[in-house]
Amino acid sequence: AVDIPCAAFRSSAANPRIEWKFQRGNSLLLFYYDKQLTESYRSRVQFSPTSIRLSAVSRADSGRYICEVVGEGGDIARSEVTLIVQGKRCPWALPLCPLGTAPLPPGHGPCPSAHWALSPCPHGTASVPLHPGHFPPAPWHGPCPSAPWALPPCPMAQ
Repeated sequence: AVDIPCAAFRSSAANPRIEWKFQRGNSLLLFYYDKQLTESYRSRVQFSPTSIRLSAVSRADSGRYICEVVGEGGDIARSEVTLIVQGKRCPWALPLCPLGTAPLPPGHGPCPSAHWALSPCPHGTASVPLHPGHFPPAPWHGPCPSAPWALPPCPMAQ
């Protein structure tokens, strides 16, 4: 988790309206407004007048966080924090056979030191399970897996 301060907040302001925005590149997202978090942030952001706490932080959270405090007289105070989430990207796509690959999407955390055992794949492709020993596979999001595991055999072509 990371705490991002709102230096624009002054405790002496009466009934301030606080807005939080996230900017990455040309994209600007308002995620806290009128004392409400937007749905995509609701499960992982805790709000206080002086900061937000962002949990389950990933590389996708890198960008500029903008806090705007609007006072009763309409005066606006603004502060910005640039968050850079570091970590190795895991850019794997393992070719297994002529008809396809078993892609491992880029992760948002440190790369694993896994031991790979590739099954022969003459008639199709293999899928990568989300956790060792669990199949069928599920979409993989978040940190890279860290345990040694093997790709399951490919299904036979019909």
